[in-house]
Amino acid sequence: MAVLADPRWARIVARDKTADDQFWYAVSTTGVYCRPSCPSRGCNPKNVTIHDTLEDARRTGFRPCKRCKPDGPAAETVSAELVTKACRLIEDSETAPSLTELAAALGLSPGYFHRIFKARTGLTPKGYVAAHRAKRVREALVGEGSVTEAIYDAGFGSSGRFYEASTAMLGMTPSSFRKGGVQEEIRFAIGETTLGSILVASSARGVAAILLGDDPDELARDLQDRFPKAKLVGADADYEAVVAKVVGFVEAPQVGLDLPLDVRGTAFQQRVWQALRDIPLGRTSSYMDVAERIGLPSATRAVAGACAANKLAIAIPCHRVVRSDGALSGYAWGVERKRAILDREQTT
Repeated sequence: MAVLADPRWARIVARDKTADDQFWYAVSTTGVYCRPSCPSRGCNPKNVTIHDTLEDARRTGFRPCKRCKPDGPAAETVSAELVTKACRLIEDSETAPSLTELAAALGLSPGYFHRIFKARTGLTPKGYVAAHRAKRVREALVGEGSVTEAIYDAGFGSSGRFYEASTAMLGMTPSSFRKGGVQEEIRFAIGETTLGSILVASSARGVAAILLGDDPDELARDLQDRFPKAKLVGADADYEAVVAKVVGFVEAPQVGLDLPLDVRGTAFQQRVWQALRDIPLGRTSSYMDVAERIGLPSATRAVAGACAANKLAIAIPCHRVVRSDGALSGYAWGVERKRAILDREQTT
């Protein structure tokens, strides 16, 4: 009865990985002690004792479980450390390392490394390499060197390979990026939803901004501030159809948004935004949850900053991130809108 009344028992039943290293439990019938996330077959609570420390679990005289290995670091901790090391290897390499090279450096098989990297960061290793290269290209183009120097500084072996990927990385040609996006064409239109006004804007690659607010003129000014040197083009009838799709998505989130997105951000922001898109409809996660998901559990403030930098309201669901106690925190387009969006998603 004591074990059943202990709130930690529910975490054992759920095999809660976040409880690992917080407590341990021992099972008298098998003579082993385990960590809470142990995948072994469930046990009868009358045969269980829960221990605050590993030393207490060892004092039972039982042996450590061979499946969950409670004497070592938790699997989640190990995978987070491996992914963090892989990210450092990518960022410190002069040329882009391959999946095989990264896995070998960590002593893992390519398949297993690919799985844990994707699970922790929301990006494949190749995707992270591409995002980091894009960041290096943007930083180099802002500097004093030539475009050619920027190409090689970012780890590209040839200018041909760079120009094949440059538009996808920058959303425009390298020379236009260096000039601050001068004459990049951004089409936009403003519509109305039950959440207020909505501005949708697209580059040649896809939807680059979805902004919410009360004042259409203020939304237009916001767009101009975000793309100060672009050529903003008021949309024609064809573009109104794009806006209609976004409005439909706002009103009925379960229909999804079947439009290409032009997602621009740093490698870290890309990781956070992908993790947000992995949060299921109708569910929420805390900033700490997201930080742990990308393998950087101490980066909760940076995660909050990436959420605030999101230009694609609803499409990249930063509204699904809440405080650890479940309370709603700041939202670029207003906390009341955040509450309304979550209520709508949870009732669909």
